[in-house]
Amino acid sequence: MRMRRIPWAADYLTTSPSRVHAPEQNKGNWNSSKNGKLHLEIGCGKGGYSAVMAALYPQDTFVAVERNESAAGLAAKKFDEAGVSNLSLVYGDGADLSQWFAPGELDIIHLNFSDPWPKKRNAKRRLSAPGFLEQYKTVLADNGQVIMKTDNQALFEYSLPVFAHAGFMLEEVSVDFRREDHPEDPLTEYEEKFVQAGNPIYRAIWQKG
Repeated sequence: MRMRRIPWAADYLTTSPSRVHAPEQNKGNWNSSKNGKLHLEIGCGKGGYSAVMAALYPQDTFVAVERNESAAGLAAKKFDEAGVSNLSLVYGDGADLSQWFAPGELDIIHLNFSDPWPKKRNAKRRLSAPGFLEQYKTVLADNGQVIMKTDNQALFEYSLPVFAHAGFMLEEVSVDFRREDHPEDPLTEYEEKFVQAGNPIYRAIWQKG
């Protein structure tokens, strides 16, 4: 479903303190706490997941990426109102990761309910496509993780062998993740709608080999 345009989003993004305007300048220096982990959420939507995670894990650093202008504006506003210092937003495309992050800089990449791009001709646009996985391997630390959640069974089934072929090791997998409570992993606004409708949530954690 296409998101409606938010008229004020563009202007808000120009002044938001949470937005990083030149992410390439932070390359190699994103982690504000050397004792914590550096997380990246690709396609953060309205920003609810990263905002709650940053509050739950203040010792870690969170970077959220969103390419939709309206969603990015909403996320920036949410981040600013959250008042946490370990969270920032990049308004841009996840295909540019290697320009923004140094090799081995990231500890965890979150893929939450990414666009499944169901048509075969668009498969390379999926965030679990081989081209993206090669970037993940570059920017992830040794033993770094990719954590994926989706309501789309076809995308999940596509992703499992692609990660394996790229050399990632499957650590955890669930075909009904929200069957039990997981307070350590907050629900996204999108996810909550599916859970309330009784739909299963697919989740997997892969470790860089």
